[in-house]
Amino acid sequence: MAWSPDGRRIATSSFDDTVQVWDASSGRLLVTYRGHTDKVWTLAWSPDGTRIASGSADKTVQVWDANTGQNLVTYRSHTGDVRGVAWSPDSSKIASCGYDAINEVWDASSGGTLLTYRQNVCLAIAWSPDGSEIASTSANEVNVWDASSGNTLLTYKGHVSSTYYQVDSVAWSPDGSKIASGAYDNTAQVWDASSGNTLLTYRGHTSLVWAAKWSPDGSEIASCGFDDTVQIWNAASGSRIYTYRGHSASVNDLAWSPDGSEIASVSVDHTAQVWLAS
Repeated sequence: MAWSPDGRRIATSSFDDTVQVWDASSGRLLVTYRGHTDKVWTLAWSPDGTRIASGSADKTVQVWDANTGQNLVTYRSHTGDVRGVAWSPDSSKIASCGYDAINEVWDASSGGTLLTYRQNVCLAIAWSPDGSEIASTSANEVNVWDASSGNTLLTYKGHVSSTYYQVDSVAWSPDGSKIASGAYDNTAQVWDASSGNTLLTYRGHTSLVWAAKWSPDGSEIASCGFDDTVQIWNAASGSRIYTYRGHSASVNDLAWSPDGSEIASVSVDHTAQVWLAS
């Protein structure tokens, strides 16, 4: 799920092959995008607020108008499910990754491929706030690489190593100095984006962590998981601030409102819920 940059709308993707855009205050459905032919794993709102990119099990990333639902670009270079998409901060490029173990950076307007970065299966990808670097999950690691050259800068190996465990979430802090990652080892970890040193390991969840996202001011992190909860905690100390228990099944993703006052969470219980962050 993703909140629009102006805070007025929320977009959610689903195994029903659609992406739905709805009013963040009333819940009124505004747009239903039906361009995909299989489950939609991931989506991202462009920083300029005009477009949405969605990645699917149909092996495509599709860019479409956030107001009308009109398809603008269909990117077809992936050969497996697309699990992660991220916009560059200037809204000109998109990074995408998935089961084909190939990360692509491409032009968001033309669909032309600019860079290919090869690694293991990737479940999440994120662009640094200054646009210079990209972080992508790779089995039980996270790679940080140069967004222009594709050179690997850092590989983070703080999560438990196992053939089963996977890192499935990655997010840069708003100032770009730190990264939060969530994994099947039931932890969310905060680490230095330059050195890879682990700064904090959060162990509040009792099952795998699906997502860990920074608050807009960088002071807090909200994480969600297979234990049906969303937990808000201090990004520096790891102390838990609040546990949201409104869902009745696994919480697969969450998003902070741009002003940090609310959180939206989406679950296997077939609901998306919006609630006060404090």
